[in-house]
Amino acid sequence: MEKIAVFPGSFDPFTLGHESIVRRGLQIFDKIIVAIGTNTDKADYFPLETRLGWIRKVFAGEPRIEVASYNSLTVDFCKKAGARFLLRGLRTAADFEYERAIAQVNHAMEKDLEVVFLLTLPEHTFINSTLVREVIKYGGDASKFVPAAIDLKEAEK
Repeated sequence: MEKIAVFPGSFDPFTLGHESIVRRGLQIFDKIIVAIGTNTDKADYFPLETRLGWIRKVFAGEPRIEVASYNSLTVDFCKKAGARFLLRGLRTAADFEYERAIAQVNHAMEKDLEVVFLLTLPEHTFINSTLVREVIKYGGDASKFVPAAIDLKEAEK
């Protein structure tokens, strides 16, 4: 049976840390779906179509990675996609506590869905989308925090 994982997030924007987790996840899974979910608690900074396009560029030529979006519970998206695994990255102990709670709720809703956590590489620990957005908002150069395939100026057009 094919091992399919969903890597869910808002990816606003997609960072080097996200890319690293996905690429390392390919050592474990046959297919990874990078899935942009709607988070009702967050206002999007970059449009959904821009984020989808960026992630597709980052993984162009990698047939085992699919990019999608969804507007439902993550467990429901996983069922529809045939995924039995959620892939998540952990940067800090605070991330673990937050992700553990979500994982337990997801498991209570869908007992066959397993969550796999990968530790972020040390050089990416400080990078998060919120910080990258702040750099962008104040005119800083955020290119060193996102994959080379992402042109942040593209979204300004």
